[in-house]
Amino acid sequence: MGRKLDPTNKVKRGPGRKSRKQKGAETELAKFITDDGDYQLFIKTHINCGNIYYKLLPIERAAKKAKKLKETMALESDDDDEKEDDDEDEKKSEADMDEEDTVQANMDEMDKFRLPGAEESEREGIMSLDLKTIHQRIKDNIDVLCNFSTKREEGKERAEYISLLKKDLCTYYSYNHFLIEKLMDLFPLSELVDFLEANEIQRPVTIRTNTLKTRRRDLAQALINRGVNLDPLGKWSKVGLVIYDSSVPVGATPEYLSGQYMLQGASSFLPVMALSPQEGELVLDMSSAPGGKTTYIAQLMRNTGLIVANDANADRLKSVVGNVHRLGVTNTVICNYDGRQFPKVMGGFDRVLLDAPCSGTGVIAKDPAVKTSKDEADIQRSAHLQKELILSAIDSVNAESPTGGYLIYCTCSIMVEENEWVVDYALKKRNVKLVPTGLDFGKEGFTRFKERRFHPTLRMSRRFYPHSHNMDGFFVAKLKKFSNVIPTAPAAKGNTFSYEHMPTFIMIVILFKNNSSYAPEATAVTDSPEEKPSKSGKTKTIVPGKAGGLKRKAQANGTEAKKTANAKPKGKKDLSAGPKKAKVAKVDGETVKGTEAKKPAVKTADETKVSKEGSRFEKKQGKKRKTPMKAKDRMGKNKFRKLKHLLGKQGGE
Repeated sequence: MGRKLDPTNKVKRGPGRKSRKQKGAETELAKFITDDGDYQLFIKTHINCGNIYYKLLPIERAAKKAKKLKETMALESDDDDEKEDDDEDEKKSEADMDEEDTVQANMDEMDKFRLPGAEESEREGIMSLDLKTIHQRIKDNIDVLCNFSTKREEGKERAEYISLLKKDLCTYYSYNHFLIEKLMDLFPLSELVDFLEANEIQRPVTIRTNTLKTRRRDLAQALINRGVNLDPLGKWSKVGLVIYDSSVPVGATPEYLSGQYMLQGASSFLPVMALSPQEGELVLDMSSAPGGKTTYIAQLMRNTGLIVANDANADRLKSVVGNVHRLGVTNTVICNYDGRQFPKVMGGFDRVLLDAPCSGTGVIAKDPAVKTSKDEADIQRSAHLQKELILSAIDSVNAESPTGGYLIYCTCSIMVEENEWVVDYALKKRNVKLVPTGLDFGKEGFTRFKERRFHPTLRMSRRFYPHSHNMDGFFVAKLKKFSNVIPTAPAAKGNTFSYEHMPTFIMIVILFKNNSSYAPEATAVTDSPEEKPSKSGKTKTIVPGKAGGLKRKAQANGTEAKKTANAKPKGKKDLSAGPKKAKVAKVDGETVKGTEAKKPAVKTADETKVSKEGSRFEKKQGKKRKTPMKAKDRMGKNKFRKLKHLLGKQGGE
């Protein structure tokens, strides 16, 4: 063991081993040398060479002086030659500089970007250029477009440069024209190449610590011991770890199998952090597969409250079940419903998370097929589905929740049609407003895009890009519901009363005479079915809820309605509709009592003739009769009760 040194106490040490040896040699040699005599020894400073020099004789000293003179004369002549050489070099250097300037000017002219002519384009069509040349041309083209006024070629328009750039980008990065055009609308040209380059590189592997079973510090130490090179994900996450390389498969370690961590992308942390679920709440994850966000919500809630994990795809729910069991989550119910119909199943949630299905333009690094497989129809189809889902998600939220009433809408797409456009649609259709997400990084959402203008509060939403934040492209918006009332479009004039939404109702048809005096028609419909005689003599049952048909029938059968109106009014019990008493009606000149009326087996010719004449007469009367009162002048419930009371008194008298 060596000496234990105190770094604060500096101790001066003696000479080293080499210097001690040299000093010892000098002292030993001095013992044998006498100071007197002509042959005094002179010890050279480099004693280790072993050379000993005697005192020089006068002849030797003279020869040495002559030699020094010759050397000095030679040095002077060399200096003169050097001066002449320097003058010549200066002249040559000036000439070389002139030549270099001309060459540099020629090089600048050659380096100036020019659009390919017709012949070059034809040659490219036959023989494709190498990717290195195309990449250099993309850089030069973007440089010209960024400084178009100074670097453009005379007589060339900006559209020509843009067209060439689109073609080169599609060739070099293997995108279709539709997607390149969309990305050029989203990003500045200087940022576009960075985004495309970032999509060619895989995002780092990230894991989320399951705090229900372990701590991040303990998990990191256990994985380091297994040969995993990792670091904390960032200051914005307390549970994330980023893995650079590993000597063992990260998805098969004992820690993974015991549920201590979950393989999850960094961008998937963001919506759950924005949702910020509280302990004891009722939370809905509308599109939960494969379960990363659901289990993160459960660990933030510490296995309290209730989480409903729903997904429309039953096969994908198998992974949710597996992850929920592996990570030790006990407060989750898993169900399989179409998200658009979920409010009909259950509602009243404190918080809802909707990770809507999308085109996947933010995860091109994971799925390169997106480069060529997406078109305008796919984007519009996704946007339409997302609009339906976000309305259902809002309807599932309880605005009166004391702690919640929040909805998180997120997608792994960067298209405006699937993000800001959908949220703006929801703001117009429901009583919701945008609130800050609580994420302290990310770019603001668009409030205007091309010809579209969105709600100003959309700047509170957040966008994440692979080239800026080193994670998958993502969009997060947080909405607060402030009313459970669903806004409806204003009803058209005359449609103030709707039969569809009334289980029990009363309809009164009032017929006007020529002198504008009216007589009430005692035709009432209640919850109990009522029997009505038809023209043919059969009795028909009137079912509540079919008021439209009753109204049309009353208008057509004007004669029967008038006869009923002119009949002597009875007591209150007789006016209320019900199957207790049989009704008397006159059909084809004969009196039929209740349901005992039976159709004759064979009709005579006279009866057929009479029935035909009667039908013609009824049609004529229907044409002459005035239309019923408008909806705004319809008799109300209180007036009807007074009318019943009045008719009852008259019947009693």
